[in-house]
Amino acid sequence: MAVEQPMPTAPGDQTRIHNIGYRNYDGPRLGRSYATRSLYSQSLRGAYGLGRSIKSKVLPMLLFVVMCVPAAIMVAVAVATKAKDLPVDYTRYAIIMQAVISLYVASQAPQSVSRDLRFKTVPLYFSRPIETADYVRAKFAALASALFILTAAPLIVLYVGALLAKLDFADQTKGFGQGLVSVALLSLLFAGIGLVIASVTPRRGFGIAAVIAVLTISYGAVSTLQAIADAQGSSSAVPWIGLFSPVTLIDGVQSAFLGASSAFPGAVGPTHAEGVVYVLAVLGLIAAAYGLLLRRYKKVGL
Repeated sequence: MAVEQPMPTAPGDQTRIHNIGYRNYDGPRLGRSYATRSLYSQSLRGAYGLGRSIKSKVLPMLLFVVMCVPAAIMVAVAVATKAKDLPVDYTRYAIIMQAVISLYVASQAPQSVSRDLRFKTVPLYFSRPIETADYVRAKFAALASALFILTAAPLIVLYVGALLAKLDFADQTKGFGQGLVSVALLSLLFAGIGLVIASVTPRRGFGIAAVIAVLTISYGAVSTLQAIADAQGSSSAVPWIGLFSPVTLIDGVQSAFLGASSAFPGAVGPTHAEGVVYVLAVLGLIAAAYGLLLRRYKKVGL
């Protein structure tokens, strides 16, 4: 029995237009500045796990507590013993706790940028009014702000405790201000270095290991070389060796211009002339990190 075949239809006869109710957005458009501020606030919140899972909050909050607890203990001891001064200068605290700060940078810099690279969401940002420079500024400012919160919080604890212990107000306020300047520079420098390293790889684990290696190994190597130079009687070389580690760079700047005691061997910090080189090196590294991030994300966004 023959089966009747359907008559073929022309391609134009199969075309249909369906109205499914989509409408153009006719509300206010807030533009680049609002998008940049939103990216900054979300990145800053993410640096402490806010708005994310409980698991994501554990490490940053734990490191924040670890930074503040020694300061609280020092304050308690100063109040109980009626000491005439704090056991640690404001400018020295971040240098002492540099391992905790490095671990925080290593954990949060990849979190800030590696996921965008891994899931290829960076071009989506640039399909909106936000541009490459906006993205880089928001990420840089967010991590630097998170680091400033981490490093300034224990200084606030020390300052409040010093006032409660009725230590000299003028001296404590001056030291507190110098400490804030120091940790602000440290936050910008560490944020730039961490983001540049993390932006190289979309794998978060590799980013964490690389940041730890750069910040920790460089400090250990420079400190060892400084100790060897000092033991060999080449104390004049100690400040110049300190230019090759982010931690010793900050140490040199604050000992040259902020009246801080140096952690260099023999407590011999850079002179004012050498300190100018330290300042230029810090500012140059921050500017170089920003420039490298711009170049990196211009390529990624293509």
